[in-house]
Amino acid sequence: MGKIIKVSGPLVVAEGMADANMADVVRVGPHRLIGEILNMTGDLASIQVYEETSGLGPGAEVVTTGAPLSVELGPGLIENIYDGIQRPLEEIVKRVGANITRGIEVPPLPRDKKWHWTPVAAVGDAVTGGDVLGTVPETASVLHKIMVPNGVIGTVEYLAADGEYTILDEIARIKLPGGETRSLTMVQKWPVRVGRPYQKKFPPVTPLQSGQRVIDTMFPIAKGGTAAVPGPFGSGKTVVQHQLAKWSDVDIVVYIGCGERGNEMTDVLREFPELTDPRTGETLMKRTVLIANTSDMPVAAREASVYTGITIAEYFRDMGYDVAVIADSTSRWAEALREMSGRLEEMPGEEGYPAYLASRLAQFYERAGVVQCMGSDDRTGSLTAVGAVSPPGGDLSEPVSQGTMRIVKVFWSLDASLAYRRHFPAINWLNSYSLYLESMRPWYDEHLGEEFMVNRSRAMRLLQEENELNEIVQLVGKDSLSATDQLTLEIARMLREDFLQQNAFMDVDSYSSFDRQKRLLGLILHYENLCRGAIARGAALTDLYAIPSRERLGWAKYTESDQYARAYDEIARTMAEEIEALARKAGEQS
Repeated sequence: MGKIIKVSGPLVVAEGMADANMADVVRVGPHRLIGEILNMTGDLASIQVYEETSGLGPGAEVVTTGAPLSVELGPGLIENIYDGIQRPLEEIVKRVGANITRGIEVPPLPRDKKWHWTPVAAVGDAVTGGDVLGTVPETASVLHKIMVPNGVIGTVEYLAADGEYTILDEIARIKLPGGETRSLTMVQKWPVRVGRPYQKKFPPVTPLQSGQRVIDTMFPIAKGGTAAVPGPFGSGKTVVQHQLAKWSDVDIVVYIGCGERGNEMTDVLREFPELTDPRTGETLMKRTVLIANTSDMPVAAREASVYTGITIAEYFRDMGYDVAVIADSTSRWAEALREMSGRLEEMPGEEGYPAYLASRLAQFYERAGVVQCMGSDDRTGSLTAVGAVSPPGGDLSEPVSQGTMRIVKVFWSLDASLAYRRHFPAINWLNSYSLYLESMRPWYDEHLGEEFMVNRSRAMRLLQEENELNEIVQLVGKDSLSATDQLTLEIARMLREDFLQQNAFMDVDSYSSFDRQKRLLGLILHYENLCRGAIARGAALTDLYAIPSRERLGWAKYTESDQYARAYDEIARTMAEEIEALARKAGEQS
C-alpha cells in the first residue's frame, strides 16, 4: 500500500510502492479509481489513472492488485459494449444511470447468466493450451469454443456433462504433469499488452470482401492484413469504417471507437441491430463487440482501449475465426500517448509525440495476421487490423500518418474534395495503394478468372490517363483532343461514377459481391472496346454516347441482387447490336 504525493491530471505519483511491479493495476484513493503503473523509480510509482482524478490529493491510499491490466475472455463478449478498460457500459447504466460514477466495479462478463455447454473433449484426453474442451452457442452467428488456457498441459480428469452452466461453474479439471489438479471455468484472463501466442504465421493470400468496389477491386486488403484510412475532417473515414464493419466477410468484428465523437458510436449502436449480415441472415450485432471510448471519456483510457479490443480479437482468432479490428481512430490514441508522455516529463519527439510512437503503432498492427492456432487440432484463424488516421488539416506528413504508412500494407487515402462532390467512398484512386495484389492474384485468377485482374489494371490505367488528359483539357479545351482521347475521358468518368461511387443508403448498392463487381467492370470496359472499334470505322462519338444501352449501363449498379446477372448480359447484347448498327451506318456513309 502506498500514498499519493502528486496529482497531475490523469497522472498520479505514489510513494511506498516498492512491492508493486511495472504495469500492475492499482486502486487509487477512497473511490478506488482504477489505474496502471507506468514506471517505477525506487519506491515511487507513476500511475496512469483511467478515471477522472478531481478531488484526489496527497496522502490518499494506493493499493496494488499485483496483476497487469487484463481482460476477461469467455461467453458474453459478443453484442456487449465496453469502455476502454472492459467495463460493460450497458450494465453500468442499469445500475447507476447514464452518468457513470467513479470507481464503479462491474464484472465484464455476466456472472448469473447460464450458457448451454456441450463438451467435445473426453475424460482421459491429453490436452495442451488452445485445445477445445467444449462449445457454447453464444449467439445465432457465433459458436464460442471454450479452450484450455495457454500454458496448461495435462490430462482431462473431469468434464462437465452437457447442460446449463454459468461462466464461473467448474466445467473441467486438468491433471498436470506434476500430479496437481487445475480447475477450469468458461472464463480466462489475459494481459492486454501481451499478444496471445500462436504456432505459426502465414502470409495473407485471401481477400477480405468488404462489398465496396473501390476497395475490393482496386485496393484490396487480405484477411490477416493491415490497412490505414487517413483523411482530413469530413472526408468519410467513419463512413468507410462503418461499411467495413457492416459488410466484411469475417466471423467477428471488434469495433473500437477511440476518442471519436459520441454520436458516431450512437450511429453504430442504432444501425447494427437493424442491419442483416449477408453471410448469416442474422443482425450484425450477433457477431460484433464494441469498445466505446468517446472523446468525452478520460483520455488515459483511450490508450488502453486499442489493446483491449485487439486482445479480444486475438481470443476469437484463436478459436479459428476470421476477425476484423476496426480502430477509429489511432490518431486520438496517439494524442493520449502524447498527453501521458508530457505529464511523465519524457523527452518529446516530433510534434510532441513520444519517441516510441512508431514502435507502439507497430506493436498494434503486428498483432494482425493469419496464424495456425495453439492446440493439437489444425485450426487457422485470421486477424485483420484497419485503423483510421485523422491528421490535423489532412497533412499526411505528420508523425502518426508517417508511422502508420511504414507499417501497413494497404493505404486508402481519403480525399475531402471527393467527399464535397458527394463521391463516396471518397478514396482517391491516384494516391491509394495495396501491396497485397500480387500475393492474392492466384486467388482472383482461380475464383474470378484471369480477366478480372487484367480489367482491374486496365481500369487503373484509364483513371491515370484521365488525370494526365485533364491537364491538357485545362490548357486547350476538350474539343482539341482526338476522338480516342475524348473516349478515354468518358470511360474514366463512367468508371468513377458508375463503378467506384457507391450509395451507402441504398440497400442494393451498399454491398456489391465479387461476381457483381467483376461483371460491372467488364461491362464498362466492353463498352469501351466496342466504341473504339466503332470510332475506327467512322462512328461519331455523340452517337455512341446517345445509344439507349449507355443510359441502362449508368443505372446497372442499382439492379436488384437476384437479377443483375441476367440484366448485365442483356445490356451487353443490346449494346453490341446498337454500336454495330452505328458502325455499319458510318461505313456506308463513307
